[in-house]
Amino acid sequence: MTSKKALPIYSRRLREAREACGLSQRALGIEAGLDEFVASTRVNRYETGVHQPDLQIQQRMAAVLGYPLPYFYAEDDELARLILEFKSRAKRKV
Repeated sequence: MTSKKALPIYSRRLREAREACGLSQRALGIEAGLDEFVASTRVNRYETGVHQPDLQIQQRMAAVLGYPLPYFYAEDDELARLILEFKSRAKRKV
């Protein structure tokens, strides 16, 4: 039996957020400022844990998706949900 290596939490959360927003890997990459010819491949590598984007790219992808950056690092699913809920509540108060 072959065991799959668990994805880094950032990779898993990035894919979840992108799919929830209905964006392709290419569209996310392009909107975040990546070159259109490598956007899909780079986002795919971030989502599969092959590479980790630098902080500036992480911030731009989070902004495109409308998710706070801490969401992508929340180890616990409940904490991730609370981070999103807190952001949406704070947005409504402004």
